[in-house]
Amino acid sequence: MLEICALASGSNGNCYYVGNEKDAVLIDAGISCRQILKRMTEKELNPQKIKAVFISHEHSDHIRGARVFEKKLKVPVYLTAKTYLGTYKNMQPAWPRFFEPGTPVAVGEFQIHSFLKNHDASEPCSFLVEYAGKNVGVFTDIGEPCENVISQIALCDAVFLESNYDEEMLRTGSYPYYLKQRVASSHGHLSNVQALKLLEENAGVHLKCVFLSHLSAENNTPELALAAHQPLTSRFEVRLTSRREAAEVFVL
Repeated sequence: MLEICALASGSNGNCYYVGNEKDAVLIDAGISCRQILKRMTEKELNPQKIKAVFISHEHSDHIRGARVFEKKLKVPVYLTAKTYLGTYKNMQPAWPRFFEPGTPVAVGEFQIHSFLKNHDASEPCSFLVEYAGKNVGVFTDIGEPCENVISQIALCDAVFLESNYDEEMLRTGSYPYYLKQRVASSHGHLSNVQALKLLEENAGVHLKCVFLSHLSAENNTPELALAAHQPLTSRFEVRLTSRREAAEVFVL
Protein backbone atom coordinates (compact mmCIF):
# COMPACT_ATOMS: atom_id res chain seq x y z
CA MET A 1 0.00 0.00 0.00
CA LEU A 2 1.13 3.53 -0.79
CA GLU A 3 -0.36 6.73 0.58
CA ILE A 4 0.35 9.87 -1.43
CA CYS A 5 -0.60 13.44 -0.67
CA ALA A 6 0.17 16.95 -1.90
CA LEU A 7 0.70 18.79 1.39
CA ALA A 8 1.21 22.02 -0.60
CA SER A 9 1.37 22.79 -4.30
CA GLY A 10 1.85 26.24 -5.80
CA SER A 11 4.24 29.15 -6.11
CA ASN A 12 3.79 29.82 -2.37
CA GLY A 13 5.12 26.38 -1.45
CA ASN A 14 5.42 22.77 -2.59
CA CYS A 15 5.61 19.58 -0.54
CA TYR A 16 4.62 16.06 -1.61
CA TYR A 17 4.29 13.00 0.65
CA VAL A 18 4.76 9.37 -0.39
CA GLY A 19 4.59 6.69 2.30
CA ASN A 20 3.92 3.03 3.03
CA GLU A 21 3.10 1.30 6.33
CA LYS A 22 6.47 2.11 7.96
CA ASP A 23 8.48 4.55 5.81
CA ALA A 24 7.81 7.81 3.99
CA VAL A 25 9.63 10.49 2.04
CA LEU A 26 8.89 14.09 1.22
CA ILE A 27 9.63 15.58 -2.17
CA ASP A 28 10.36 19.27 -1.54
CA ALA A 29 9.75 21.22 1.65
CA GLY A 30 8.68 24.62 0.41
CA ILE A 31 6.39 25.48 3.31
CA SER A 32 7.38 25.92 6.95
CA CYS A 33 8.14 22.94 9.16
CA ARG A 34 5.19 23.94 11.34
CA GLN A 35 2.84 23.85 8.35
CA ILE A 36 4.21 20.52 7.11
CA LEU A 37 3.56 18.93 10.50
CA LYS A 38 0.15 20.59 10.87
CA ARG A 39 -1.04 19.40 7.48
CA MET A 40 0.27 15.91 8.01
CA THR A 41 -1.56 15.72 11.33
CA GLU A 42 -4.77 16.91 9.68
CA LYS A 43 -4.49 14.06 7.18
CA GLU A 44 -3.49 11.48 9.84
CA LEU A 45 -0.03 11.03 8.33
CA ASN A 46 2.70 10.17 10.83
CA PRO A 47 5.75 12.49 10.63
CA GLN A 48 7.87 9.90 12.43
CA LYS A 49 7.70 7.69 9.33
CA ILE A 50 9.57 10.25 7.22
CA LYS A 51 13.06 8.98 6.50
CA ALA A 52 14.25 11.62 4.01
CA VAL A 53 13.43 14.85 2.20
CA PHE A 54 14.44 15.29 -1.44
CA ILE A 55 14.76 18.79 -2.90
CA SER A 56 14.08 19.36 -6.59
CA HIS A 57 15.81 22.75 -6.87
CA GLU A 58 16.82 25.82 -4.89
CA HIS A 59 13.81 28.12 -5.39
CA SER A 60 12.36 29.03 -2.01
CA ASP A 61 8.93 27.56 -2.72
CA HIS A 62 10.64 24.15 -2.80
CA ILE A 63 13.22 24.37 -0.01
CA ARG A 64 12.01 27.01 2.48
CA GLY A 65 11.14 24.60 5.31
CA ALA A 66 13.85 21.97 4.79
CA ARG A 67 16.49 23.31 7.19
CA VAL A 68 14.14 23.54 10.19
CA PHE A 69 12.47 20.22 9.32
CA GLU A 70 15.90 18.54 9.16
CA LYS A 71 16.87 19.84 12.59
CA LYS A 72 13.55 19.26 14.31
CA LEU A 73 12.92 15.70 13.09
CA LYS A 74 16.57 14.65 12.52
CA VAL A 75 15.71 13.73 8.94
CA PRO A 76 18.33 13.87 6.15
CA VAL A 77 17.81 16.31 3.29
CA TYR A 78 19.01 15.15 -0.13
CA LEU A 79 19.84 17.60 -2.93
CA THR A 80 22.46 18.04 -5.59
CA ALA A 81 25.66 19.94 -4.81
CA LYS A 82 24.75 22.61 -7.36
CA THR A 83 21.32 23.03 -5.80
CA TYR A 84 22.90 23.40 -2.38
CA LEU A 85 25.29 26.09 -3.61
CA GLY A 86 22.43 27.91 -5.32
CA THR A 87 20.30 28.00 -2.16
CA TYR A 88 20.15 31.04 0.13
CA LYS A 89 22.46 30.34 3.07
CA ASN A 90 19.68 30.67 5.64
CA MET A 91 17.78 27.87 3.84
CA GLN A 92 20.71 25.51 3.23
CA PRO A 93 20.42 22.21 5.12
CA ALA A 94 22.90 22.00 7.98
CA TRP A 95 23.90 18.42 7.11
CA PRO A 96 23.18 18.02 3.39
CA ARG A 97 23.34 14.69 1.63
CA PHE A 98 24.22 15.01 -2.02
CA PHE A 99 22.92 12.86 -4.85
CA GLU A 100 23.84 12.70 -8.52
CA PRO A 101 20.94 13.00 -10.97
CA GLY A 102 20.30 9.60 -12.51
CA THR A 103 21.74 7.63 -9.58
CA PRO A 104 18.99 5.97 -7.46
CA VAL A 105 18.95 6.49 -3.69
CA ALA A 106 17.60 3.78 -1.37
CA VAL A 107 15.48 5.03 1.54
CA GLY A 108 13.95 2.21 3.57
CA GLU A 109 12.00 0.12 1.08
CA PHE A 110 11.87 2.97 -1.44
CA GLN A 111 14.09 3.66 -4.43
CA ILE A 112 14.20 7.36 -5.30
CA HIS A 113 15.05 7.98 -8.95
CA SER A 114 16.08 11.49 -9.98
CA PHE A 115 16.51 12.97 -13.42
CA LEU A 116 17.24 16.40 -14.85
CA LYS A 117 14.45 18.62 -16.18
CA ASN A 118 14.09 21.95 -17.96
CA HIS A 119 13.78 24.80 -15.46
CA ASP A 120 15.66 28.00 -14.66
CA ALA A 121 17.60 26.64 -11.69
CA SER A 122 21.12 25.35 -11.06
CA GLU A 123 20.47 21.61 -11.45
CA PRO A 124 16.70 21.01 -11.32
CA CYS A 125 15.45 17.45 -10.91
CA SER A 126 12.20 15.56 -11.06
CA PHE A 127 11.67 12.37 -9.05
CA LEU A 128 10.17 8.94 -9.41
CA VAL A 129 9.50 7.18 -6.10
CA GLU A 130 9.47 3.40 -6.54
CA TYR A 131 8.05 0.88 -4.07
CA ALA A 132 6.83 -2.71 -4.54
CA GLY A 133 6.54 -2.36 -8.30
CA LYS A 134 4.64 0.94 -8.14
CA ASN A 135 5.95 4.35 -9.22
CA VAL A 136 4.89 7.83 -8.10
CA GLY A 137 6.20 10.76 -10.13
CA VAL A 138 6.70 14.35 -8.98
CA PHE A 139 7.02 16.40 -12.16
CA THR A 140 6.62 20.14 -11.56
CA ASP A 141 8.53 23.27 -12.62
CA ILE A 142 9.07 22.03 -16.17
CA GLY A 143 9.50 24.47 -19.04
CA GLU A 144 8.86 21.80 -21.61
CA PRO A 145 8.83 17.99 -21.49
CA CYS A 146 12.29 16.58 -22.21
CA GLU A 147 13.05 12.94 -22.99
CA ASN A 148 13.56 12.28 -19.27
CA VAL A 149 10.04 13.39 -18.38
CA ILE A 150 8.52 11.63 -21.39
CA SER A 151 10.16 8.29 -20.60
CA GLN A 152 9.50 8.43 -16.84
CA ILE A 153 5.84 9.45 -16.99
CA ALA A 154 5.18 6.26 -18.96
CA LEU A 155 6.20 4.29 -15.83
CA CYS A 156 3.93 6.12 -13.37
CA ASP A 157 1.05 4.62 -11.44
CA ALA A 158 0.34 8.11 -10.06
CA VAL A 159 1.90 11.48 -10.84
CA PHE A 160 1.96 15.00 -9.49
CA LEU A 161 2.12 16.88 -12.79
CA GLU A 162 2.49 20.60 -13.25
CA SER A 163 -0.44 22.33 -14.96
CA ASN A 164 0.69 25.83 -14.14
CA TYR A 165 -1.05 28.28 -16.42
CA ASP A 166 -3.83 28.89 -18.89
CA GLU A 167 -2.22 30.35 -22.00
CA GLU A 168 -4.88 33.01 -22.58
CA MET A 169 -4.87 34.12 -18.93
CA LEU A 170 -1.09 34.48 -19.03
CA ARG A 171 -1.21 36.39 -22.34
CA THR A 172 -3.82 38.90 -21.16
CA GLY A 173 -2.87 39.00 -17.48
CA SER A 174 -1.08 41.58 -15.36
CA TYR A 175 2.39 40.00 -15.35
CA PRO A 176 5.09 42.20 -16.89
CA TYR A 177 6.26 41.07 -20.31
CA TYR A 178 9.57 39.62 -19.09
CA LEU A 179 7.78 37.47 -16.52
CA LYS A 180 5.27 36.23 -19.08
CA GLN A 181 8.21 35.27 -21.27
CA ARG A 182 9.89 33.43 -18.41
CA VAL A 183 6.78 31.44 -17.45
CA ALA A 184 6.09 30.38 -21.04
CA SER A 185 9.73 29.66 -21.91
CA SER A 186 11.34 26.25 -22.33
CA HIS A 187 12.79 26.67 -18.82
CA GLY A 188 9.64 28.03 -17.16
CA HIS A 189 6.43 26.13 -16.48
CA LEU A 190 3.99 23.76 -18.17
CA SER A 191 0.65 25.12 -19.34
CA ASN A 192 -2.63 23.24 -19.11
CA VAL A 193 -2.35 22.47 -22.83
CA GLN A 194 1.23 21.20 -22.54
CA ALA A 195 0.36 18.98 -19.58
CA LEU A 196 -2.62 17.54 -21.45
CA LYS A 197 -0.50 16.79 -24.52
CA LEU A 198 2.21 15.14 -22.41
CA LEU A 199 -0.36 12.84 -20.81
CA GLU A 200 -2.27 12.11 -24.01
CA GLU A 201 0.86 11.01 -25.82
CA ASN A 202 2.93 9.39 -23.08
CA ALA A 203 0.88 8.21 -20.08
CA GLY A 204 1.34 4.50 -19.47
CA VAL A 205 -1.33 1.84 -19.08
CA HIS A 206 -0.76 1.61 -15.31
CA LEU A 207 -1.48 5.28 -14.59
CA LYS A 208 -4.36 5.52 -12.14
CA CYS A 209 -4.36 9.14 -10.99
CA VAL A 210 -2.94 12.51 -12.07
CA PHE A 211 -2.74 15.30 -9.51
CA LEU A 212 -2.75 18.66 -11.29
CA SER A 213 -0.03 20.55 -9.47
CA HIS A 214 1.67 23.94 -9.08
CA LEU A 215 -1.34 25.85 -10.44
CA SER A 216 -0.70 29.57 -10.78
CA ALA A 217 -2.87 31.81 -8.63
CA GLU A 218 -2.70 34.59 -11.21
CA ASN A 219 -2.73 32.74 -14.53
CA ASN A 220 -4.92 29.70 -13.95
CA THR A 221 -7.96 28.48 -12.08
CA PRO A 222 -8.78 25.01 -10.76
CA GLU A 223 -11.83 24.97 -13.03
CA LEU A 224 -9.80 25.72 -16.16
CA ALA A 225 -7.16 23.12 -15.28
CA LEU A 226 -9.75 20.42 -14.68
CA ALA A 227 -11.68 21.31 -17.83
CA ALA A 228 -8.51 21.12 -19.92
CA HIS A 229 -7.89 17.56 -18.74
CA GLN A 230 -11.49 16.37 -19.02
CA PRO A 231 -10.74 14.36 -22.19
CA LEU A 232 -8.47 12.08 -20.14
CA THR A 233 -10.88 11.18 -17.33
CA SER A 234 -11.99 8.01 -19.11
CA ARG A 235 -8.39 6.71 -18.86
CA PHE A 236 -7.50 7.69 -15.28
CA GLU A 237 -8.62 9.84 -12.38
CA VAL A 238 -7.72 13.55 -12.44
CA ARG A 239 -7.52 15.42 -9.12
CA LEU A 240 -6.57 18.90 -8.00
CA THR A 241 -3.96 19.93 -5.47
CA SER A 242 -4.11 23.11 -3.38
CA ARG A 243 -1.79 25.97 -2.52
CA ARG A 244 -3.60 26.59 0.79
CA GLU A 245 -4.13 23.16 2.34
CA ALA A 246 -3.26 19.49 2.00
CA ALA A 247 -5.16 17.58 -0.66
CA GLU A 248 -6.95 14.33 0.07
CA VAL A 249 -4.75 11.32 0.69
CA PHE A 250 -4.80 8.90 -2.24
CA VAL A 251 -4.16 5.21 -1.60
CA LEU A 252 -2.39 3.37 -4.37
